[in-house]
Amino acid sequence: MANTNELQDLTTQVRRDILRMVHKVNSGHPGGSLGCAEFLVALYNEIMDRKEGFDMDGLNEDLFFLSNGHISPVFYSVLAHAGYFPIEELSTFRLIDSRLQGHPTTHEGLPGVRIASGSLGQGLSVALGAAQTKKLNGDTHLVYSLHGDGELQEGQNWEAIMYASAKKVDNIIATVDLNGQQIDGATDHVLPMGSLRAKFEAFGWDVIDIEQGNDIEAILKGMAEAKALTGKGKPVCVLLKTVMGHGVDFMMHTHEWHGKAPNDEQLESALAQNPETLGDY
Repeated sequence: MANTNELQDLTTQVRRDILRMVHKVNSGHPGGSLGCAEFLVALYNEIMDRKEGFDMDGLNEDLFFLSNGHISPVFYSVLAHAGYFPIEELSTFRLIDSRLQGHPTTHEGLPGVRIASGSLGQGLSVALGAAQTKKLNGDTHLVYSLHGDGELQEGQNWEAIMYASAKKVDNIIATVDLNGQQIDGATDHVLPMGSLRAKFEAFGWDVIDIEQGNDIEAILKGMAEAKALTGKGKPVCVLLKTVMGHGVDFMMHTHEWHGKAPNDEQLESALAQNPETLGDY
């Protein structure tokens, strides 16, 4: 088990990876990636029960599905630091013939990636299928998924949310990244969704709020509470309140860095705010 200081050090290094990856190719999505760094670091290094190696069957281990695939930089960095592929491969992000495409794909055979994602709204459906498969196989492990708040404007999500409770898929924990931003602006300006807690509860889910979604200890506590609710007949939703661009002062609290890379000067400033902890790739 890692302590919170170790997890925070790794989070800082993941932020450096994100910034350097998108800067190198002048392309990618740093905002949401930075905001979800603590969550994915905690998930892969403390929360999930993972086995050695990688196979697509995923038997006898917890599984994770990234639905908001545009935040691939944070996903790739966390996977690399968790040992799924060499950290040095992060330098190939978005290059021709790289396994690290802008949105995760499966035909490249990248360990740790179970579905192609980035066409928003589809991830929960896949995660539910995996969760039901675990039940059929007598596998008591859990399925985790991550979704953007703007992504919930896609209708397929609500079909899946309705299905999950109707079929009592109680071995899934679906986390929503509540940063209040999407590519065209604030979610409340683009298409207000009201209370997501009220909606999920109305659809028959148990809901946990993590108010400090960029705090490692709060994440560990909240996810432990979510895990304790599994196996009780209801699917579980975690509402994770994060700050888009967290850790880089000029990227925070705005949609402007949803899909824009920093220039040389901005990269230098951002890296200075996240001092090297583990060594860059």
